[in-house]
Amino acid sequence: MKLITGRPADSTGKLAKELRCYDFLDALNVPYQRIDHEAAMTMEACAAVDEALNATICKNLLLCNRQCTAFYLLMLPGEKTFKTSAFSKQIGSSRLSFADPKYMEEYLDITPGSVSVMGLMNDKENRVQLLMDEDLLKAEYFGCH
Repeated sequence: MKLITGRPADSTGKLAKELRCYDFLDALNVPYQRIDHEAAMTMEACAAVDEALNATICKNLLLCNRQCTAFYLLMLPGEKTFKTSAFSKQIGSSRLSFADPKYMEEYLDITPGSVSVMGLMNDKENRVQLLMDEDLLKAEYFGCH
Protein backbone atom coordinates (compact mmCIF):
# COMPACT_ATOMS: atom_id res chain seq x y z
CA MET A 1 0.00 0.00 0.00
CA LYS A 2 1.30 3.38 -0.99
CA LEU A 3 0.74 6.55 1.01
CA ILE A 4 0.02 9.48 -1.33
CA THR A 5 -0.25 13.17 -0.46
CA GLY A 6 -3.15 15.06 -2.03
CA ARG A 7 -5.54 14.22 -4.83
CA PRO A 8 -4.83 11.72 -7.61
CA ALA A 9 -2.97 13.12 -10.61
CA ASP A 10 -5.22 11.05 -12.87
CA SER A 11 -8.93 10.91 -12.04
CA THR A 12 -9.69 8.14 -14.54
CA GLY A 13 -11.97 5.56 -12.92
CA LYS A 14 -12.63 7.68 -9.84
CA LEU A 15 -16.22 8.23 -8.72
CA ALA A 16 -17.60 11.77 -8.90
CA LYS A 17 -18.31 11.66 -5.15
CA GLU A 18 -14.66 10.82 -4.46
CA LEU A 19 -13.50 13.75 -6.59
CA ARG A 20 -15.92 16.05 -4.73
CA CYS A 21 -14.17 15.07 -1.48
CA TYR A 22 -10.81 16.13 -2.89
CA ASP A 23 -12.35 19.37 -4.19
CA PHE A 24 -13.85 20.04 -0.77
CA LEU A 25 -10.60 19.47 1.13
CA ASP A 26 -8.56 21.41 -1.43
CA ALA A 27 -10.96 24.38 -1.30
CA LEU A 28 -10.51 24.49 2.48
CA ASN A 29 -6.71 24.09 2.16
CA VAL A 30 -6.86 20.98 4.34
CA PRO A 31 -3.74 18.84 3.83
CA TYR A 32 -4.46 15.12 3.53
CA GLN A 33 -2.85 11.84 2.67
CA ARG A 34 -4.58 8.89 1.07
CA ILE A 35 -4.22 5.27 0.16
CA ASP A 36 -6.13 3.81 -2.77
CA HIS A 37 -7.33 0.31 -1.87
CA GLU A 38 -10.02 -2.27 -2.49
CA ALA A 39 -13.28 -2.00 -0.53
CA ALA A 40 -12.80 -2.83 3.16
CA MET A 41 -16.09 -3.92 4.73
CA THR A 42 -14.85 -4.78 8.25
CA MET A 43 -12.67 -3.11 10.85
CA GLU A 44 -10.17 -5.95 10.42
CA ALA A 45 -9.92 -5.25 6.70
CA CYS A 46 -9.33 -1.57 7.45
CA ALA A 47 -6.45 -2.30 9.84
CA ALA A 48 -3.77 -2.52 7.12
CA VAL A 49 -4.89 0.75 5.57
CA ASP A 50 -4.94 2.54 8.90
CA GLU A 51 -1.54 1.13 9.82
CA ALA A 52 -0.09 2.45 6.56
CA LEU A 53 -1.71 5.84 7.25
CA ASN A 54 -0.42 5.79 10.83
CA ALA A 55 -3.85 6.98 11.90
CA THR A 56 -6.42 5.97 14.49
CA ILE A 57 -8.82 3.38 13.11
CA CYS A 58 -12.20 5.09 13.11
CA LYS A 59 -15.54 3.31 13.33
CA ASN A 60 -18.35 5.31 11.68
CA LEU A 61 -21.98 4.50 12.44
CA LEU A 62 -25.08 6.16 11.02
CA LEU A 63 -27.76 5.90 13.68
CA CYS A 64 -31.34 7.10 14.01
CA ASN A 65 -34.15 7.15 16.51
CA ARG A 66 -37.12 4.79 16.15
CA GLN A 67 -39.19 7.40 14.31
CA CYS A 68 -36.37 8.11 11.84
CA THR A 69 -36.58 11.80 12.65
CA ALA A 70 -33.18 12.26 14.29
CA PHE A 71 -29.95 11.03 12.67
CA TYR A 72 -26.46 10.79 14.12
CA LEU A 73 -23.09 10.04 12.59
CA LEU A 74 -21.09 8.54 15.42
CA MET A 75 -17.31 8.35 15.11
CA LEU A 76 -15.41 6.30 17.64
CA PRO A 77 -12.08 4.49 17.82
CA GLY A 78 -12.26 1.16 16.01
CA GLU A 79 -11.35 -0.88 19.08
CA LYS A 80 -14.05 0.73 21.22
CA THR A 81 -17.24 -1.26 21.73
CA PHE A 82 -20.48 0.48 20.80
CA LYS A 83 -23.21 -0.05 23.40
CA THR A 84 -26.52 1.20 22.08
CA SER A 85 -28.25 1.55 25.44
CA ALA A 86 -25.41 3.49 27.09
CA PHE A 87 -25.02 5.77 24.08
CA SER A 88 -28.78 6.39 23.81
CA LYS A 89 -28.87 7.43 27.46
CA GLN A 90 -25.83 9.67 27.02
CA ILE A 91 -27.45 11.71 24.23
CA GLY A 92 -30.99 11.54 25.61
CA SER A 93 -32.49 9.59 22.72
CA SER A 94 -34.23 6.29 23.22
CA ARG A 95 -34.39 3.36 20.86
CA LEU A 96 -31.45 4.15 18.61
CA SER A 97 -30.71 1.77 15.79
CA PHE A 98 -28.61 1.66 12.64
CA ALA A 99 -30.13 3.86 9.95
CA ASP A 100 -31.56 2.24 6.86
CA PRO A 101 -29.16 2.44 3.89
CA LYS A 102 -31.68 4.61 2.01
CA TYR A 103 -30.92 7.44 4.46
CA MET A 104 -27.18 7.05 3.89
CA GLU A 105 -27.71 7.69 0.20
CA GLU A 106 -30.38 10.36 0.59
CA TYR A 107 -28.72 12.45 3.30
CA LEU A 108 -24.97 11.81 2.89
CA ASP A 109 -24.61 10.46 -0.68
CA ILE A 110 -22.83 7.37 0.66
CA THR A 111 -23.50 3.65 0.60
CA PRO A 112 -23.12 0.93 3.27
CA GLY A 113 -19.43 0.24 3.84
CA SER A 114 -18.44 3.82 3.09
CA VAL A 115 -19.92 5.74 6.01
CA SER A 116 -17.57 8.63 6.67
CA VAL A 117 -17.42 12.08 8.16
CA MET A 118 -16.79 13.27 4.61
CA GLY A 119 -20.42 12.46 3.80
CA LEU A 120 -21.49 15.42 5.92
CA MET A 121 -20.34 17.76 3.16
CA ASN A 122 -23.37 16.47 1.21
CA ASP A 123 -25.85 17.10 4.03
CA LYS A 124 -26.91 20.57 2.89
CA GLU A 125 -29.96 20.57 5.20
CA ASN A 126 -27.97 19.53 8.30
CA ARG A 127 -30.16 16.50 9.00
CA VAL A 128 -27.31 14.45 10.47
CA GLN A 129 -25.61 15.45 13.71
CA LEU A 130 -21.93 14.54 14.10
CA LEU A 131 -20.97 12.94 17.40
CA MET A 132 -17.31 12.10 18.07
CA ASP A 133 -15.93 10.01 20.87
CA GLU A 134 -13.58 12.17 22.93
CA ASP A 135 -10.73 9.66 22.48
CA LEU A 136 -10.66 10.53 18.76
CA LEU A 137 -9.98 14.14 19.65
CA LYS A 138 -6.81 13.09 21.44
CA ALA A 139 -5.31 11.47 18.34
CA GLU A 140 -3.07 13.46 16.02
CA TYR A 141 -4.85 11.98 12.98
CA PHE A 142 -7.79 9.75 12.28
CA GLY A 143 -8.62 7.87 9.13
CA CYS A 144 -11.77 8.37 7.10
CA HIS A 145 -12.92 7.41 3.63
